[in-house]
Amino acid sequence: MKNITFSPPDITEREIEEVVKTMKTGWITTGPKTKKFEDEIAKFVGVKKAVCLNSATAAMELILRILGVGPGDEVITTAYTYTATASVINHVGAKIVLVDTAPNSYEMDYSMLEKVITPNTKVIIPVDIAGKMCDYDRIYDVVEKVKMKYKPSNDIQSLFGRIVVLADSAHAFGAVRNGKNCGQVADFTVFSFHAVKNLTTSEGGGIVWRNDNGLDDKWMYNELMLYSLHGQSKDALSKSRIGAWEYDIIYPGFKCNMTDINASIGLIQLERYEELLSRRKEIIKRFDYGLKDLDVELIEHYGELYSSSGHLYLTRIKGIGEKQRNNIINKLAAEGIPCNVHYKPLPMLTAYKRMGMDIKNYQNAYKQYENEITLPLHTQLSDEQIEYIISKFRRYVANE
Repeated sequence: MKNITFSPPDITEREIEEVVKTMKTGWITTGPKTKKFEDEIAKFVGVKKAVCLNSATAAMELILRILGVGPGDEVITTAYTYTATASVINHVGAKIVLVDTAPNSYEMDYSMLEKVITPNTKVIIPVDIAGKMCDYDRIYDVVEKVKMKYKPSNDIQSLFGRIVVLADSAHAFGAVRNGKNCGQVADFTVFSFHAVKNLTTSEGGGIVWRNDNGLDDKWMYNELMLYSLHGQSKDALSKSRIGAWEYDIIYPGFKCNMTDINASIGLIQLERYEELLSRRKEIIKRFDYGLKDLDVELIEHYGELYSSSGHLYLTRIKGIGEKQRNNIINKLAAEGIPCNVHYKPLPMLTAYKRMGMDIKNYQNAYKQYENEITLPLHTQLSDEQIEYIISKFRRYVANE
């Protein structure tokens, strides 16, 4: 029973066969499979357009750049997230403004959000941690309340006329809240298709946006294409047509396109996705039932008005600190059960300490972190392995 993996990709012969087919066509970079994958992502989410890139990180950065966010601007996000959420703010030269989590919550403290907004605030980046969508109603309530403070500095910012909400939904593809799919609520939503995510392309990410903000879909799509491929006016597929070699560079762009090999994996994963989500839900219910009588706080993935993508199984063991938490993780590892911690708050990391951030100012985030253990959760787990994890976790938590 030892050597359970933490989060392996669920790859079948179907994905392998599709990749082989793509390689045999002779077209392996961005091309027809990537475009088809974009269409299928948009259809799944229920929006008009999607763009697929090489990572969610690149996707977030490109949105900030297209919005014209840069030096002198401020972008707000949560202290309780992976570095990618905040690093993109730094990449574009804007100021990172962190908000603590609410007490006993993985989500930012919405009551504190208004207090950190200034006339320089251009974007808020909420994080749909573990696959559970944030309370976007509360975020938009705050955005509307401070609308008079907003100072747009270009046409696209003027189009919105308020702070833009960019969702880091790296975990949440397939989640639902209040009858809306993840991707239909925030102004822009970014997904990750990294190897450990529910739906993988090995490496990859996607962007979708709301269709009711007056944004020109064709313009937005073209801007993302330009930014993701050196600012080149034609992609490789367009240039490959006879007599169509000539191109222009509109501005110095980046190189973060998705390939057809990656998209081939994604297309099959998407066909299987409802089945994968269903299995995750089944596993979560087993964990919930098996751990319900422990003095442990479990993230609630499913409720009357929301359904998570079930990406991570987060637990918090009441009454213990970092040392005891780490001791449990080590004991479980010795039993062949790898666990993780999601997340070490940003102000605890060297890069953010150097920016002057101090975890003492984010006490709720620290409390979430100090006793958090993430159990393995993936569709390769057998029922027997699930019961084994529950049994060992119960044993070591009770002993603490």
